[in-house]
Amino acid sequence: MSTLLASFTLVTASCLASPLQENIDAIVKDKPAQIGVVIEGFDPHQHAGFNENTRFPMQSVFKFPVALAVLDQVDKGKINLDETLLLKPSDLLPNTHSPLREKYPEANAAVSIGEIINETVSNSDNNGCDILLRLVGGPQAVDQYIKNLGIADMQIAVNEQEMHTVKDAQHKNWTTPAAMTQLLRLFHDGKLLKPDSQKFLWTAMRDSVTAPGRLRSPLPAGTHLIHKTGTSDYSPQDGSTVNDVGIILLPDGNPVFISVLISGSKMSMMDTEKIIASVSGVAWDHFSQEKPGLSIRKTGKQLRELIGFENQ
Repeated sequence: MSTLLASFTLVTASCLASPLQENIDAIVKDKPAQIGVVIEGFDPHQHAGFNENTRFPMQSVFKFPVALAVLDQVDKGKINLDETLLLKPSDLLPNTHSPLREKYPEANAAVSIGEIINETVSNSDNNGCDILLRLVGGPQAVDQYIKNLGIADMQIAVNEQEMHTVKDAQHKNWTTPAAMTQLLRLFHDGKLLKPDSQKFLWTAMRDSVTAPGRLRSPLPAGTHLIHKTGTSDYSPQDGSTVNDVGIILLPDGNPVFISVLISGSKMSMMDTEKIIASVSGVAWDHFSQEKPGLSIRKTGKQLRELIGFENQ
């Protein structure tokens, strides 16, 4: 009897799965990668996910909580965005992504903290990130800031330099999709920063130019996407990590919170990014077109066209 009841419960749960959840399940099915997804509407009960509580390496997504921690210090009067720091050659390491280094190749330049945050968030500057980490007391200080917010399933333990030079260090900065979505919601709801700091970071994330083939790809022109990407190098043994997390603003102004984290991908960068774009696309369709009694369930053919390749 207990086995029969359990089977009935599983069948019932499957039958009750939302069209959005069914679309997500179809997108991630049988992909040669570990994939984590959380999608939530303004009402957190409008929800779909996959591997929601699994740990994933953040890569440059961790620059979002780093920026939050710095701006928290701004709000407390300990840091001023207009304050300048003298960039030394040792601040601008070679062989890493750094628009700041390209802009100030000789270093010895006075650069405002605001500009460093903007380059770190909008252009994912690795050197800028480490400058900000030193400013607030290192990765452990940012980690404690996150823990103080009540977010347990996120860890920040190393800086960009360590992630690029120490084997497996990149796995020490991790989050679950659920925890990242929780942080995005707190940010959107204005519970983390004062209005000026909120607007500053919101604008920097909205103006991000990185990885247009991910969350941004399927969205209509002009849609506001406030997001942060993260990417690792590819290795034959470990594959690659490809992430994008953010807030999509619907035409009515309501938010959709979305975290897509992919690790160990053995696919090409283009095909891995297509997974993220597909998740973003079905989220947009669901929340922008949802009406009472209207199903937006996509057919298998429609999903394959959206994803861009057949399920293996």
